Amino acid sequence: MPAVFLKDRSLLSISGAEAQSFLQNLITTDIISLEADEARPGALLTPQGKILFDFMIWQEGNGYTIETDAGQRDGLLKRLTMYKLRAAVTLTPRTEDGVTVSWDEDAEGVRDSRGVRDSQGVRDSQGVRDSRFAKAGVALIRQPGKHGDGEELLYDALRITHGIVTSGSDFALQDAFPHDVLMDFNGGLSFRKGCYVGQEVVSRMQHRGTARRRVVTVSAATALPETGTEISAAGKPVGTLGSVEGDHGLAIVRIDRAGAAMAAGTPLLAGQTPVSLVLPQWSGLVFPTSADEASA
Repeated sequence: MPAVFLKDRSLLSISGAEAQSFLQNLITTDIISLEADEARPGALLTPQGKILFDFMIWQEGNGYTIETDAGQRDGLLKRLTMYKLRAAVTLTPRTEDGVTVSWDEDAEGVRDSRGVRDSQGVRDSQGVRDSRFAKAGVALIRQPGKHGDGEELLYDALRITHGIVTSGSDFALQDAFPHDVLMDFNGGLSFRKGCYVGQEVVSRMQHRGTARRRVVTVSAATALPETGTEISAAGKPVGTLGSVEGDHGLAIVRIDRAGAAMAAGTPLLAGQTPVSLVLPQWSGLVFPTSADEASA
């Protein structure tokens, strides 16, 4: 079971009598349905519906823990404090440095409702299961602090294989909608819980079916070019390459343009490198063809 320490992750605690209602009315995640041992993705949006901060969130005692990129934490804390007003909520930066992620490659570990159990059945109550990876069929546990020394590239390779993005590497904050990064499929975006910041925009995208930018896995016969390289078809932009590990990577692309190119047999290029694009299987999405677009 690989265990990788992600040193650039930081934590916030949100506690108090009104912690649940405060978060429920503010972020994209439905935290009322959050299970006790589950970490879900979430975001705080701009009023225009774009991702201002992204994070993982889980229950911790009578409150909640938010895990985010270390570079985002202070800004997120400041923004949450701005929304707090007179609510009975306490926002506290955690002292732990980083987060350890571990996952089961050989079905040796067992996760049940009573906690994390290793191959000997020893319970570790500190870990929480990542719902994004669970949807992709991977039992991945997140735990504050350092509990392993695996290379971070192992985790990046796992993310790439299963189409799970991270801000900074795969998309820029304030430049992506939740639909772009599959939050409508990975449990990070609720359409039933009522209003939150940016909710009108994302609900409109959902009901009109206008989301066209989506996460794909990218592969090539040779090493992929660097992050940020444009993906194109017949000289027209389709998307931008994100995380890269050798000949595999992630990208956010216009799936209507990519689908039309593939249907027409037009090569897709990352820079000058021919590439293949695949939508994550767990999303259930397919590439539309030009005929699909015409009938939409």
